[in-house]
Amino acid sequence: MSRRIGIILTLLAFVIAAPGHANATAEVPTSKQTVLKKYFSAKEAFDEVTSNRSKVLFVDVRTSAELMFVGATGEIDTHVPFVEMIYPATWDAAKNRFKLAPNTSFVANVDAALSQKGLSKSDMVIVMCRSGDRSAKSVNALAAAGYTNVYSVYDGFEGDASKEGRRTINGWKNAGLPWSYKLDGAKIPAAHITAK
Repeated sequence: MSRRIGIILTLLAFVIAAPGHANATAEVPTSKQTVLKKYFSAKEAFDEVTSNRSKVLFVDVRTSAELMFVGATGEIDTHVPFVEMIYPATWDAAKNRFKLAPNTSFVANVDAALSQKGLSKSDMVIVMCRSGDRSAKSVNALAAAGYTNVYSVYDGFEGDASKEGRRTINGWKNAGLPWSYKLDGAKIPAAHITAK
């Protein structure tokens, strides 16, 4: 009898210790890890946002062009790009892509969205980019500004690239979560367009 209880208690300890989301950094590639060590998969972020909408600020940190041409989810509260394309477009030969500039008002824009929703820097904020790299950098920027409960969607909106280079492995779109090419202008404040 006591052996059976010991086994049950051991199994119970494993179940209790298992995280409900990807807080275990072993699951998250180094390039996507944050100083706060808080992560959601796209599906976990969707579940959190839809079950606690009034207590969570959900921010899409991709560029405006990504939202326009790749699509977005209506579940976000706001769009605040972490970086933005430089206009007119300028080529970055070293990185083999168009140049990006940091949004110098990123933290201020998130502060404004947080305030508009009646939340504080200790409330939950979820940030999502294409595949988890920029959202990790966004979390670190917000943490440096005093935010304490910011989660990165580590697989992002499009997900990680396969060996063939297609984004088909994971992410919001690949999880079958709601998204559209139609954008909601109310979720795209003009104030964030200050990247130079």
